Amino acid sequence: MTDDARARLAAAGVPDPAGDAARLRREAPDDATFAVWLDRRAVREPVSQIIGRRAFWAHDFIVTRDVLDPRPDTETLVEAALAEPFDRVLDLGTGSGCILLSLLHERPAATGLGTDVSKAALAVARRNAAATGVGARAGFRRADWFAGVEGPFDLIVSNPPYIAEGEMAELEPEVREWEPQGALTPGGDGLDAYRAIAAGAGAHLAEGGHLMVEIGPTQADVVSALFAEAGFAGITVVCDINGRNRVVRAEKSRRS
Repeated sequence: MTDDARARLAAAGVPDPAGDAARLRREAPDDATFAVWLDRRAVREPVSQIIGRRAFWAHDFIVTRDVLDPRPDTETLVEAALAEPFDRVLDLGTGSGCILLSLLHERPAATGLGTDVSKAALAVARRNAAATGVGARAGFRRADWFAGVEGPFDLIVSNPPYIAEGEMAELEPEVREWEPQGALTPGGDGLDAYRAIAAGAGAHLAEGGHLMVEIGPTQADVVSALFAEAGFAGITVVCDINGRNRVVRAEKSRRS
């Protein structure tokens, strides 16, 4: 049956038909569920949405169509953030909460706030907070970037929407048709989220605090320039495991 499933997924253009067929077979509790899941995968619904979870950092995170699928590349942001000290962290556009909750898991004394404009995404993040055991230290608020948020924070992180409007058509169907559009692109040149973050982060960071954002692989220079114009210092770019620019890191200078 798995060979037939692989052939069907291959015919549907699924990038890894053998791997996905095997994963769905392993996860399915019975043949009827497997058949339904195979139908869903054949129309390019992501495996993570079909089975309802995705592994990221130290946990399996609940995933629905209301949040981005946590990706290994984003672990670069978590790793970079953990290289700095922090007691209070703000995660802008938290989605599933995977970044914030992974950071709090690694820093048992830290607390954090995750914001998002999507009520549905925040509901998923709260479920993940409870499932990962850090719910008592994680708060969530519906907010458009910094609206209504009070600092200061030692660390601000974000994986914001950064895909340019003109690039959306080039995405795989699993992303373009199944993930929330507002979490993928702000429209236009894809940089509006970074402009908003650069404008508001300074007022919400403690002196010596750090700002770190995930970027697209061609955006390092322009995002670095936005942060420099906003007065941030120590701006560096961190590469992911594939050697691509993935995180821009900046620091709020201490007063002399």
